[in-house]
Amino acid sequence: MKIHKEGRTELGFICSGAFIILALASIINHFNVIFWILTCCVTLICAFLLFFFRSPLRNPIGNHTTVTSPADGRVVIIKKVTENEFIKGEAFQISIYMDFINVHINWFPISGDVIYNKYHPGKYYLAWHPKSSTHNEHTSIAVKNANNQVVFFRQIAGFFARRIVCYSHVGDKVKSGQEVGFIKFGSRADLFLPLDTKINVKVGDHVKGTETIIAEL
Repeated sequence: MKIHKEGRTELGFICSGAFIILALASIINHFNVIFWILTCCVTLICAFLLFFFRSPLRNPIGNHTTVTSPADGRVVIIKKVTENEFIKGEAFQISIYMDFINVHINWFPISGDVIYNKYHPGKYYLAWHPKSSTHNEHTSIAVKNANNQVVFFRQIAGFFARRIVCYSHVGDKVKSGQEVGFIKFGSRADLFLPLDTKINVKVGDHVKGTETIIAEL
């Protein structure tokens, strides 16, 4: 277990600020009840951030035909939709909701070539809101595998998530389980798959990024 690079700056600032606040509190209040309340609050905040920005070791099991989960979380939507941004037609949508206790790293769900990548500024509806998939701030990515099959997916900001980090670029050759980015705080990932895909999960299932096979192309 280690701390993800996206959290190191925040942790550095917060821990430094916390140390200064506690030092001043100890001087002004001489370790009275206010000092100990501040100490407890600061400790809890730092502990939460350490937990949130954790980067656990994973054992990716996907390849160019199996679609693994791009995120840790719970499956909240499985339905047939018309996807108008990239696919321009019908597809199966599978949505995974990430809450505060989930690892917030995102991973490529399949091996292949990145053929589309676009950032969309937007609103900040709650992540499970139906409009969040297209109206919230999000990054859209499409990967084509060796069989010319395409998996399209989105990193979606939620009500509390105000920053999406994406590492992919058009032309990149990627592997299933490779990091694609990070979403800070509660958020969601949407997958859009061909209609002939075999789906291996159901609504309510808890999935693990890189290690749960969502579907088979």
